[in-house]
Amino acid sequence: MAVRYTESLDGVTADMLAGFFEGWLVPPSPQRHLRILRGSTYVVLAVDDAQGRVVGFINAITDACNSAFIPLLEVLPAYRRQSIARELVARMLQKLADYPCIDLTCDTALQGFYEKFGMRRATAMIVREYSRPGPRGAGS
Repeated sequence: MAVRYTESLDGVTADMLAGFFEGWLVPPSPQRHLRILRGSTYVVLAVDDAQGRVVGFINAITDACNSAFIPLLEVLPAYRRQSIARELVARMLQKLADYPCIDLTCDTALQGFYEKFGMRRATAMIVREYSRPGPRGAGS
């Protein structure tokens, strides 16, 4: 399976984003997923052109000078164990290299993966209201 990496959303449709958010209580629809990507400061996509789909992605939101947050990194199950996630993170961290503060939250089981990129464990506070539809106009 040949995968191409891109930072462009040109030509990406909601139909190309099916299958993500495995195990989420209330997963975003492919339409909302596309809105999330479009609203991000930076995105890196892994695309399988032969299948006509996005198979992995990472996004970042920034204040354009000091802080960046990486909210999502996903690879479709059939494409895991091919170093796609590693490549997505490496490319995103390169894009964010000038930001002194880069944050992300993850499950404890994933912390070792991110430590390989020089990230450190930290304490975080979060709110997760999955039953809320999101801001007005955010789509479903």
